[in-house]
Amino acid sequence: MTLSRNITRLLQVSGISLFIFSATAMAANDPSIKGDVRTNVQQAMNELIQQRTVEGSFKFYDAVTNKVHNLKLVELHDGIVKKGDFYVSCADFVDTKGNTVDMDFMVIPSGNKMIATQAILHKIDGKKRKYHLEN
Repeated sequence: MTLSRNITRLLQVSGISLFIFSATAMAANDPSIKGDVRTNVQQAMNELIQQRTVEGSFKFYDAVTNKVHNLKLVELHDGIVKKGDFYVSCADFVDTKGNTVDMDFMVIPSGNKMIATQAILHKIDGKKRKYHLEN
């Protein structure tokens, strides 16, 4: 009986852990954001990245470190969340030293389109920065 009770307890704890992990993993994506909105948010991010790309590098001024980062786009994230009147999504970049840089993008609806107005540094090599739009 004790073995059975321990197995049951282990399964309960595992289930709770899985639920918590899943909720955390889904926190950066709102599955109710679909279709054109999702497509247009990603397109707006791409447009901002292209506008700020000079000689093959996305130029980003980091007010925390007072330096300009030269970044290469790796990929846009699929996750999108809505924060009040704007949307937030992220993209992965790599800097000239090989560090991975995760950037948040603020995207605002304007008429029939979306406009990415701002990029904010979210993480460097997995370490979250104090200022980011995700939470």
